[in-house]
Amino acid sequence: MLYLNPGHAPRQVLLPDPHAHTGEGVWLDLVSPTDAERSLAERVTGLHVPAQADLAEIESSSRLAVEGKVLTLSTPMTYLGPDGISMVAPLGCVLSPDHLMTVRFADMPVFDLFAIRFASTERHPCSVAAFVGLMEAIVDRLADVLEHVGGELDGMSRRVFRPEDPVQNAAVTDKKLRATLRGVGRAGERLSNIRASLLGVNRIIGYTREVAAGWIPADLLPRFTTLRQDIMSLADYDVQLGNKVQFLLDATLGFINIEQANGIKVLTVVSVVGVPPTLLASIYGMNFKWIPELQWEYGYFYGLTVIVLSGILPLWWFKRKGWI
Repeated sequence: MLYLNPGHAPRQVLLPDPHAHTGEGVWLDLVSPTDAERSLAERVTGLHVPAQADLAEIESSSRLAVEGKVLTLSTPMTYLGPDGISMVAPLGCVLSPDHLMTVRFADMPVFDLFAIRFASTERHPCSVAAFVGLMEAIVDRLADVLEHVGGELDGMSRRVFRPEDPVQNAAVTDKKLRATLRGVGRAGERLSNIRASLLGVNRIIGYTREVAAGWIPADLLPRFTTLRQDIMSLADYDVQLGNKVQFLLDATLGFINIEQANGIKVLTVVSVVGVPPTLLASIYGMNFKWIPELQWEYGYFYGLTVIVLSGILPLWWFKRKGWI
């Protein structure tokens, strides 16, 4: 449980701690809270701590609620799991004029970084300043992730459309294309999660600005407007990257299909080229008494030459037509 007190650095509240707070705190951050931590947070702030199941609801009425001057907000938040795979966990915010309580169920470094910055830069911290500052930090982090994903897509695009290497064998090409396909898939999944986070943050920012306009400090109102504008620009960039993901996906699948078609073409050519020599060898291998070529002095060399030519001529024809 991370606890911010006006004028002090953020500190961890260890349980049991009966003297943790007397009521003047600003922000309480609960990470996968236990029952004891939930009880302490509710006692300290007088606010209800929502359960994970409540925060995971997808209906707007469940994600955005107000009771008096207490707002209960939730949004899906993207983060990287231990294996580097993009994941989503619910983030809950309970906001009142006196307190901000965040409830999350995953380790998100942006919270720790913002807590340090908020404690050191805010001269007169309040719950709304903590809330809008946290949302700004989250949006900044999502912007950084979008830039990173954009860079990854640029790199994959260069690899997909690089000049063809004539000495590279089909197995290496197939392996690289499959690796690119997995990379494009991971980028698409991450963009989808970012889009969900941006949509959720935009929704709760607009809702808070509208419902709590009466008690939001006037100097903070422009930050809400700027934040929504930033989110809209990031949403447009996310759509652009999403289109690029689809384009790279189609291109990569197209190249994979071409490689597979080339493999089938090689098998087809081999099977066609092998038919005439097989036919001739079968004819001359028949055990009939009267086969004129068997009596020729150079019959064996004649038959061998005909068999070889019957295989070379189809290859020459395919090459002339540009089929191989």
